[in-house]
Amino acid sequence: MTQMTMGTALGHGLRRALTDDDRVIVMGEDIGRLGGVFRITDGLLAEFGSGRVIDTPLAESGIVGTAVGLAYRGFRPVVEIQFDGFVYPAFDQIVCQVAKLHYRTQGRVRMPLTIRIPWAGGVGAAEHHSESPEAYFVHTAGLRVIAVSQPQDAYMMLRQAIACDDPVVFFEPKRLYHRKGDVDLDVDLADAPPMGLARVARRGEDVTVLAYGAQVQTALDAAVAAEEEGVSLEVIDLRSLSPVDYRTVAASVRRTGRVVVTHEAGGEAGVGSEVVTSVVERCFAYLEAPPERVTGHDIPYPPAKLEKHHVPDLDRILDAVDRVLGQPASDPGFEGDAMLSSPHAGEVIR
Repeated sequence: MTQMTMGTALGHGLRRALTDDDRVIVMGEDIGRLGGVFRITDGLLAEFGSGRVIDTPLAESGIVGTAVGLAYRGFRPVVEIQFDGFVYPAFDQIVCQVAKLHYRTQGRVRMPLTIRIPWAGGVGAAEHHSESPEAYFVHTAGLRVIAVSQPQDAYMMLRQAIACDDPVVFFEPKRLYHRKGDVDLDVDLADAPPMGLARVARRGEDVTVLAYGAQVQTALDAAVAAEEEGVSLEVIDLRSLSPVDYRTVAASVRRTGRVVVTHEAGGEAGVGSEVVTSVVERCFAYLEAPPERVTGHDIPYPPAKLEKHHVPDLDRILDAVDRVLGQPASDPGFEGDAMLSSPHAGEVIR
């Protein structure tokens, strides 16, 4: 085991994939000479050359479109979208080409394409640099969607994504790039847990908390705080958002009887909505209380000075835990959310 940051672990994952398979090509804006905005690809250009580590124009649709052609011809391209909010110009390519070519060709064409997206907020960034667009891609049939939360998964699951014959949208939480953890660099792909398997991050007995990405750490912090009050939270890191490992999720919920889902994206039609519905379908007879969602507000991502009020924190998770346990919560109903989701929300925002 080696201690390293998530960013370093991702770099090692790319290096290992490039070393193991000469069909792997890494491409994106400023990923070569600069080493990427977050320095994830630092050193790869010198090691593998400009034929395999390619600086592209600032044109996301062109980057993904080129990667589609490369995948068509047997390569395994890895595309970096510089920031989450920059993926939208490539949305047509991802939804209409990447996700559908295997189906459209009746299985004759594979799309072994990995789309890396530095994702979500908490870093004090400007507009279009803190988006959470995962629900768009979860809703798109034909894509695998992954969200990592710690360095070991970042290293191993990136390698698995690149080796996968399906297209993978790979979300990397920016605010965890510098968080350290133990990483085993010698694990073989065949020995790693499957990419679609959820991870029980903490065992508990009273409430199941489902999270992904940076919210996993927030949920773990909430579990420590809840323990001081005599409440035992089980924290599950979903890891894969499409498909979701409902076997692991249901086993936990059937045991605890209570569930809270948290994510940074807005609640309206979010991943949490689908997870809650699927949990109710599988576990209705076991539930002791209605499930709760703890999400970002249904607003455009706010300016940096206000983002602490937007990103779900420990207190909001603990309020939801209190509600599923039938205890009075400290937050009286989230009037702000109610206002913004009302029929007159547009008038309020204007």
